[in-house]
Amino acid sequence: MNVALRSALDDAGMSPRKLAYRVGVSIKQVERWLADAELTPHARNREDAAQALGVDEEMLWPQVVKDRIKTGNDREIINSYPYRSACPSTVWTELIDSAETDIFLAGYTNYFFFTQVPAFADTLRRKVDSGCRVRFLLGDPEGEVTRQREVIEDVTLSVSTRIKITLGELEKLGPLDGLETRFSAAEDAVNHVSLSVFRFDREALVTPHLARLVGHDSPLLHLRRQGDGGMFDRFAEHAEELWSRAVPVAQ
Repeated sequence: MNVALRSALDDAGMSPRKLAYRVGVSIKQVERWLADAELTPHARNREDAAQALGVDEEMLWPQVVKDRIKTGNDREIINSYPYRSACPSTVWTELIDSAETDIFLAGYTNYFFFTQVPAFADTLRRKVDSGCRVRFLLGDPEGEVTRQREVIEDVTLSVSTRIKITLGELEKLGPLDGLETRFSAAEDAVNHVSLSVFRFDREALVTPHLARLVGHDSPLLHLRRQGDGGMFDRFAEHAEELWSRAVPVAQ
């Protein structure tokens, strides 16, 4: 729990609902800030919350200070996890909720978003309606690399099945201006299946897939863009290159 934020609310005589109103976010988002002391909101939300409570944002989120003093090549690494599944679900939800211009999900199946992120389909619709561009880059469920990966993973819920579940969920949303889906080109499938890049405006979660492991058992990096040519840009450019050659999925 973020004890500092709770104390600041109490001192200001302010409820989480009122803070959410002052900052312009949902009450659920404020509740997530309270529940997870390691969760750092976006800069604009931190500033507005601190101003509303009459305190310094560093008091509420001390990790901000650590992030600001990084000067080496790792300064864009916000956090790292030995397993994707070790990344708190609140991190995913916060990044999705906060994205305003671009959500680019370049995992091979992207299946877990619909099973692990609460009300994900509704959130996608809301994001598209607000003008956010949403893209899904998927592996071809009928492709040779997909078949080979299924043999390697040897799990009940196969790669092609997970991709088809994602396609089914997207089909339920219907054609939406601003929502795009493509299959990676055959020549890019190996590169795609071995590295997942999930981008939310200036932040990204990146998973390099290890040997026989499925995505949730592979490591994950949380990146935040700090300047040109950094780690964020390198991974973002990789995903954009795959997207440039990908095949649009008929809707």
